[in-house]
Amino acid sequence: MAKSPERVTIALDEETAKLSRDMREDLGISQSELMREALKFYSRHKALFDSVDEERIYAYTEMLSVGEHIILDIDHWILFLTFIETHPEKEKFWEMHKKVSQAHAEEFKQKNHKAETVLRRLELCNLFKLSRTSDADFTLLLGYDIPKKFVKMELLDIFSKMGIKVEMKEDFSKLRIKILP
Repeated sequence: MAKSPERVTIALDEETAKLSRDMREDLGISQSELMREALKFYSRHKALFDSVDEERIYAYTEMLSVGEHIILDIDHWILFLTFIETHPEKEKFWEMHKKVSQAHAEEFKQKNHKAETVLRRLELCNLFKLSRTSDADFTLLLGYDIPKKFVKMELLDIFSKMGIKVEMKEDFSKLRIKILP
């Protein structure tokens, strides 16, 4: 004889009850089916919820879904940068890089992004790991020395175009940035 499904009673606050009604309507499923699917989804993706903050997940989804960003293996990234530095026309690349950086600056400016927001956004691109040392001081940990020129030029071009004054110092595989008044 088949075992009866386990029954669970839950109390929903107003916000959660509305979410439940809206999702049942959107998906065309019963309340029981919605709860089963939600629990299965959470169980499958629990590690993701535990390890990455929600804001970061949404930012990655937004950046990748519109097709303006890609996921690139770090070895390929380093290979491209190394190749550029040995190419006889490398200055053309850096000129084009400046134009792209300035276009990004326009986007950031339109969205009224502050310096820290720009740094956090570029950190999401895995160009560096950001460490805030004071209200105006940041350390960018690059992991490798090779991307330093790329990141430095990009940030200097972006901040310049946005009218943000910065002081930048180089260390081995690090950049230190001070946002000036």
